[in-house]
Amino acid sequence: MSTSAIVMMLVAMLVLWGGLALAIWNINRYTGEEPGQVERDL
Repeated sequence: MSTSAIVMMLVAMLVLWGGLALAIWNINRYTGEEPGQVERDL
């Protein structure tokens, strides 16, 4: 593998794993009140 291919692979891995980590962090950070029973008028 060439150097540019390795760099592109590392950047892609950083973007994917970084996005996953940020999504998990955002879910865990949310401490809002869960809504009660939702009744919809259709």
